[in-house]
Amino acid sequence: MDAAALSIWRAPALSMRWWPVFRRNLLVWRKLALPSLIGNIAEPLIWLVAFGYGMGALVGQVTLDGERVPYLLFLASGSICMSAMNAASFEALYSAFSRMHVQKTWDGIMNAPVSLDDVVLAEMLWAAYKAVFTATAILLVMLALGISHSPKLLVAWLVLAGVGVTFSCIALIFNALAQGYDFFTYYFTLFLTPMMFLSGVFFPREQLPELVQLIAGWLPLSAAIELVRPLFLDRWPEHALRHVLVLAVYAVAAFWVALAFTRKRFSA
Repeated sequence: MDAAALSIWRAPALSMRWWPVFRRNLLVWRKLALPSLIGNIAEPLIWLVAFGYGMGALVGQVTLDGERVPYLLFLASGSICMSAMNAASFEALYSAFSRMHVQKTWDGIMNAPVSLDDVVLAEMLWAAYKAVFTATAILLVMLALGISHSPKLLVAWLVLAGVGVTFSCIALIFNALAQGYDFFTYYFTLFLTPMMFLSGVFFPREQLPELVQLIAGWLPLSAAIELVRPLFLDRWPEHALRHVLVLAVYAVAAFWVALAFTRKRFSA
């Protein structure tokens, strides 16, 4: 491997210069905060109402670890992880691509003493922030509906922040590879949508064939749900360290790959 190929895989060179980039995105977004909030929470709340109250009336309860759990609570704890995933992915794909490729905002920023590594870090943290913002709004609605009042939801909120970071990092890989917005359809259709159905959002993973269960157990969304769902039930998750490590490994590895691919794109 030549020196140029090796250089894109060098360790991230990060500094606090990511903060002005993050703040710039925040100031721009503040003008559209209300429409953005409505857009981010409308779809997950429709899923929750349609399936939670509609199908929940038919299903009643589901068996989870030998315990009968109301389907609405089961769905709510999975769908909020899905919402954090989707919010982070959308921001790190469509919005980041617009700033990187269409509007050339990144080029303008890097005319200042801000490195590409710091720009990518800022975009990752910004997408994670949008995921936390969305998850917080949905969590408040769930509290208002009385779906769960567990004090452990504060810990769930911290987990959801980690979910935002993980999926922001993964999405930035595809952002670096994309030549147009249509490319992101593959990511949503071939990666995120199957993960939604395999990770236990809508039904227990125990319903799946054993081999599929084994594979699905190592997906980042599965790890997130395994951490969040017990907290909604006012219980501490089992094997919490393992699930945290799964999310952390996905986040670190994906950020490194995304940064390498982005360096390659800007060096071409």
